[in-house]
Amino acid sequence: MDFSDVSLTALRVFRAVAEQGTFTAAAASLGYTQSAVSRQISSIERAAGAELLERRRDGVRLTAAGRLVMRRASVVLEEIDAAARELSGLPSPGGVVRLGWLPSSGTTVVPRALATLRRSDPGVHVVSREGTTPVLARALRAGSLDLALLASAPPFRAPDDESPPLVLQTLTERALCLAVPATHPLARGDFVDVADLRGQRWIAGPSSGEDRLMGVWPGLDERPEIAHTARDWLAKLHLVAAGCGLTTVSPAMAAAAPPGVRVLPVRGGPQELRRLLLARLPGPPPGEAALRLAAALRAAALAAVDP
Repeated sequence: MDFSDVSLTALRVFRAVAEQGTFTAAAASLGYTQSAVSRQISSIERAAGAELLERRRDGVRLTAAGRLVMRRASVVLEEIDAAARELSGLPSPGGVVRLGWLPSSGTTVVPRALATLRRSDPGVHVVSREGTTPVLARALRAGSLDLALLASAPPFRAPDDESPPLVLQTLTERALCLAVPATHPLARGDFVDVADLRGQRWIAGPSSGEDRLMGVWPGLDERPEIAHTARDWLAKLHLVAAGCGLTTVSPAMAAAAPPGVRVLPVRGGPQELRRLLLARLPGPPPGEAALRLAAALRAAALAAVDP
């Protein structure tokens, strides 16, 4: 099989595996079976005559040949997607920016930035997607995103260990907060003492993978009691409002908290800082549309810190 005969489906599957980091996650994102993903990857590697993915215990990583194919595949798939957009009457590719964002930034920063951009630059069309920091970093590397909002916690390491490093700009650095039911004894004051978090019930993220125990206060000196798990932040906050437990939140999410929830700072221990980062690939500066979106995101992040 000649590489020029590779199908668009195989290229899309290859991109999804490169972005998601595992065959299983790629299959879930595409709605395919894992065996179907494996067949597509096998076909594209046969056509390339080389191993494109290094299989590792913690997932996959692009080989040198894989990076070459990914670079070219991203161009091909973007051109196909651009044609689809034009046929649908959307703006030309020059005005399109592909943005990735964290679930927590989707409650305030992203909507506020997009609303501002619609007023100031109506010709800029933003195509966005939600994801975790590792997934969004891989998507940047794969060339399927132009900009991404990522999270970082101490010791503030780079989002990945690939070279060259991503270009990162810190938009905000704020202390992690706690969402408490308004009827809970901890909600009576203006802050929560870290010593009072022992023995509490928690609402956490999924108990495996990169979201492990997200929602539980870091550094607890006990095995936390996980009362409920939920991936969606608003679902967590509604569970808090129902009195089902506590969860950690970004301070920017206080405005999105439903009635029955108090968002409070935590004192008495090391401050748990969180950074919101704007990331892009190294190299030439992005186009004008991406620069305008970046400016809107910076302004929205600052407004979320000091409304």
